Amino acid sequence: RAPPGTPRLSGPSLSAAGSQLPCFHGSSTIRNLKERFHMNMTEEQLQLLIEQMVDGSMRSITTKLYDGFQYLTNGIM
Repeated sequence: RAPPGTPRLSGPSLSAAGSQLPCFHGSSTIRNLKERFHMNMTEEQLQLLIEQMVDGSMRSITTKLYDGFQYLTNGIM
């Protein structure tokens, strides 16, 4: 169950938005979005997942390389 206040994703709501994009057609699109946004997790599960993702990112060499690139090209630290 999604935490309170989480927007609901459904085929009709996306269709109602008037999207003609082919990526929104088909039954797997909504399922994939729900999986990507982890809408089936509790608040506690989400908090743990996010902490793990941030921790993994902080130790990642690709994150360090990208941060260095941003610093050199844009002055962003």
